[in-house]
Amino acid sequence: MGWFEAQSPVVQALLGGLFTWAVTALGAAGVVLLRRLNQRLLDVMLGFAAGVMLAASFWSLLSPAITLAESQGIPSWLPAAAGLVLGGLFLRLVDAFLPHLHPGYPRAEAEGVSTHWHRTTLLVTAITVHNIPEGLAVGVAFGAVGAGLEMNGAITLSGALALTIGIAIQNFPEGVAVAMPIRAMGVSRLRSFWFGQLSAVVEPIAAVIGAAAVLAFRPMLPYSLAFAAGAMIYVVIEELIPESQRNGNEDIATLATIGGFIVMMILDVGLG
Repeated sequence: MGWFEAQSPVVQALLGGLFTWAVTALGAAGVVLLRRLNQRLLDVMLGFAAGVMLAASFWSLLSPAITLAESQGIPSWLPAAAGLVLGGLFLRLVDAFLPHLHPGYPRAEAEGVSTHWHRTTLLVTAITVHNIPEGLAVGVAFGAVGAGLEMNGAITLSGALALTIGIAIQNFPEGVAVAMPIRAMGVSRLRSFWFGQLSAVVEPIAAVIGAAAVLAFRPMLPYSLAFAAGAMIYVVIEELIPESQRNGNEDIATLATIGGFIVMMILDVGLG
């Protein structure tokens, strides 16, 4: 912890993003060891991931944004509300224009502008786009600590680490959810693993951008925290929850969502 604490916020964000990417790669590596993944188990993991992201959106992002707004003498609800709207709109625009395909859906249900991209490319693009807010969240959190907000209790280094751990936990099923469908299309195990881990390469990049941005524009920090929360909540509602509920495992997937929420809440409250 001492060595990590001595690093600059941008380096901390980079390391955090690399960690979340590595856990995605670990999930994708399951395609090398398994012939197929039980759908019930996958739905449980997706539900759990949804719960983790929902809890992280509040305790790691929205709550610090509200605390910070109060310390700046502006209406506490304003950055949270504005950032949520902007984050959700950003992901909606990306969904509307960038070609992508959610795992488990037929090629005919690809979203975004019409394209002749291969189904594999569309699958990887979908998860890659939705990993951007996770990387931004990690970067913004470490940037907030670097901006001196640990002193007023808005967010702490332990809290940023808790957020990183929570996102890494939910990245494991995302790696599985990309690699296994690609393998089912007849792609080799190694190439399926490659595409699965590739979907999270954007996270360390987004983390560095998020940390650098909040350090350069500190007054925008509460809005940046809420923006990341809005984008993450959009992913949960638009992707993770529907995917966990579409195969007849609604009850257990819902319980897993509650479990994921509790685990992330304990992580954030206990460490943050």
